[in-house]
Amino acid sequence: MNVVVVESPSKAKTINKYLGPGYKVLASFGHVRDLPAKDGSVLPDDDFAMLWEVDTASAKRMKDIGDALKSSDGLILATDPDREGEAISWHVLDLLRKKKLIGDKPVKRVVFNAITKKAVLDAMANPRDIDVPLVDAYLARRALDYLVGFNLSPVLWRKLPGARSAGRVQSVTLRLVCDREAEIERFISEEYWNLSALLKTPRGDEFEARLVSAHGNRLPPRGVTNGEDAGKLKALLDDAAYTVESIEAKPVKRNPSPPFTTSTLQQAASSKLGFSASRTMQVAQKLYEGVDLGGETVGLITYMRTDGVQMAAEAIDAARSAIGDQFGSRYVPEKARFYSTKAKNAQEAHEAIRPTDFTRTPDQVKRFLDADQLRLYDLIWKRGIASQMASAEIERTTAEITADNNGQKAGLRAVGSVIRFDGFIAAYTDAKEDGEQSDDGDEDGRLPEINARENLAKQKINSTQHFTEPPPRYSEASLIKKMEELGIGRPSTYAATVTTLLDREYITNDKRKLIPAAKGRLVTAFLESFFARYVEYDFTASLEEKLDRISAGELDWKDVLRDFWKDFFAQIEETKELRVTNVLDALNEELAPLVFPKREDGSDPRICQVCGTGKLSLKLGKYGAFVGCSNYPECNFTRQLSSDSNGGDEASVSNEPLALGKDPHTGEEITLRSGRFGPYVQRGDGKEAKRSSLPKGWTPASIDHEKALALLSLPRDIGAHPETGKMISSGLGRYGPFILHDGKYANVESIEDVFSIGLNRAVTVLADKQAKGPGGRGASAAPLKEVGDHPDGGPITVKDGKYGPYVNWGKVNATLPKGKDPASVTLEDALLLIAERIAKGGIKPAKATGKGGKAAKPKAAAKTGATEAKSAKPKAAAKPKAAAKPKAAAKPKTAAAPAAKAKKA
Repeated sequence: MNVVVVESPSKAKTINKYLGPGYKVLASFGHVRDLPAKDGSVLPDDDFAMLWEVDTASAKRMKDIGDALKSSDGLILATDPDREGEAISWHVLDLLRKKKLIGDKPVKRVVFNAITKKAVLDAMANPRDIDVPLVDAYLARRALDYLVGFNLSPVLWRKLPGARSAGRVQSVTLRLVCDREAEIERFISEEYWNLSALLKTPRGDEFEARLVSAHGNRLPPRGVTNGEDAGKLKALLDDAAYTVESIEAKPVKRNPSPPFTTSTLQQAASSKLGFSASRTMQVAQKLYEGVDLGGETVGLITYMRTDGVQMAAEAIDAARSAIGDQFGSRYVPEKARFYSTKAKNAQEAHEAIRPTDFTRTPDQVKRFLDADQLRLYDLIWKRGIASQMASAEIERTTAEITADNNGQKAGLRAVGSVIRFDGFIAAYTDAKEDGEQSDDGDEDGRLPEINARENLAKQKINSTQHFTEPPPRYSEASLIKKMEELGIGRPSTYAATVTTLLDREYITNDKRKLIPAAKGRLVTAFLESFFARYVEYDFTASLEEKLDRISAGELDWKDVLRDFWKDFFAQIEETKELRVTNVLDALNEELAPLVFPKREDGSDPRICQVCGTGKLSLKLGKYGAFVGCSNYPECNFTRQLSSDSNGGDEASVSNEPLALGKDPHTGEEITLRSGRFGPYVQRGDGKEAKRSSLPKGWTPASIDHEKALALLSLPRDIGAHPETGKMISSGLGRYGPFILHDGKYANVESIEDVFSIGLNRAVTVLADKQAKGPGGRGASAAPLKEVGDHPDGGPITVKDGKYGPYVNWGKVNATLPKGKDPASVTLEDALLLIAERIAKGGIKPAKATGKGGKAAKPKAAAKTGATEAKSAKPKAAAKPKAAAKPKAAAKPKTAAAPAAKAKKA
């Protein structure tokens, strides 16, 4: 009996059926160990020794693999056919050898690009050794990412409060989004006019021709730049006689696109199906791992993390055969098509994404798939089979027309296309991806019969004004396309990188367009000012190229690390002397269009409009950056920094109150104001004034007298509890809308509930909260995963609660980002989420352990399955604080119960 190790349990089940009783297939559930999320996991001073750690769940799985191996004949490592898959096999083998479970048993490495019986059996018949250069490339990448993240992120935390993290690929990708936003802000729109004529042939058919030349001069695109010139040309065309100078019909062939890579699949799924990159990969993973087709589990597509565009020879033959059967022999080209990628640093090591069986059409499998799986499989099948089909044959007709107005002449052109043979278009039609624009107005459909030298009748002259538009913001798909073009990241990291930026709130996704948040632009400006080399596109791409050369055996991985660390360490050291004033000066300069936009009256945008003498500047607080006056404390003007603030010095975003009316009961003035922590409403003045922050979703522009009164009327009495007789009230606190009974709080979904919730529902909400237990998420919930131990002591687990999965450490609960797989949470992920939760909620980290404020002594590395490493630590490595102790924010008091007493539900 042989033990076979794969990554996922669903894959293990399928492969076990293919191999039969002579094999036992076990899943590693992804990586079995990783670098601990703490200082000293990579030791540059010890020749880049790496300290690996096994979490509790992985230790159990490794024990199962080890127990099975004891009674087996050999070990077969069958993880995914890429760099990460090779690394998982290496980790598994290294741990088993350290436990002395291998002995003289044979170890084989097999890879298959598809989970079908034939692919698996063929792989078993052709084993190989672990690809050491590929593992070295993984080690180099993992070390680089660690060294950048764990040395650069603490610099951000110290010099730029509110920043969350930096990363080797993450920060460069963020720069792409920020650079596009800056390009949009700098854009100056220009006027242009388009002129065309609606003409009629002698046979009565109408068509449109556009103006391309005038007075013997060719007009460039957008060449008519003002209404005066447009008017003169329109007058020329209005009274002109029209004659066809020439008519030309030219055959054109259009070739199909290659089958999908990871990037092009994500782009097509975005534009055609509306899928996010992460959603595309989740669905593709299921199609790859296998679907039950009436009793037989089969992988429907090949491996979905690839930048190769070629298909295997047998797949090409199968596609050509399927084309003949389903479309006819004319659709099969004389020779098979072969493609080569144009993406920078593409590896070409794997096949493109294609169906495992071209005879398995979408119609045949639709009853076995859910809606998303069917739509994505349909897309992959059509693109794959189209890639081997005959070219589309198109007849492109161009008519050149002269307009003559008493010797003043202009040239017009009409272009039309007719598909004479659809070819690959019968299966798949390409579409422009998000954000792509074209100035080509030639594709105007089919033209009627037009003959040379015949006269045409003018029906109408169209003259339309237009303005040039700035480049579009990136969508997820177009951003990934740009990353691929520049050689930033790899297919396995595209979706994860974008998701990280969204989770860190460095960017937002508004109607499928990515917009940099203020904190994202601050981080980018800081890195461009003080770590410019490490956010350069070419530098990042060249590093990726070196990693590829390591995997090809051309470079030593530690030589690459030494070269990188030497300069990076020096740059980190330089920032130790960096003063906050230096940072602010650089950011004021770099972000001037965002922070100090031009004013309509032409006045200096940096002069405070409240006091008239102070100079506005970025200020750094514990919760991020804001704009403040240099005359503080005499002038206490502050303004939030946001991408859509437009510099807002107006009343709605400054300290200058905006009167909303009077309170009908007290006669006091109600005003709308803005403080450092956002807009709020206030009744009266002085220390006794009542205040309430605006709830989430309410903008300053939407606040009127009625809404302000409603907020200031809180807390609201709902009614007496039927069991205790004590009053239940609703209000708005620092954690959002809530209801309160007998000193205990429960969150409600929206601010509208605060004003409308009735007694019966309030009692139900309180009962549900009590049933969940302390912490509001169910203290007795069984862990989904044991992540590891916190550096300050105490276990970290992943649990499932009423509102979804979350990370738990003592009394700290941190919700997982939307779409994050609980099984994929690493210790590094968990520590970052916990630190963010503590910083956001004002929780004292010492209490988080649940041990009276005394942190437990960290467990020895050996007890967690870590490999031995020397205790030396990198000189430059500044230990990241898992949980800062933020002081209470000087936030406007709400009309609800004091924030200090509120507990988050």
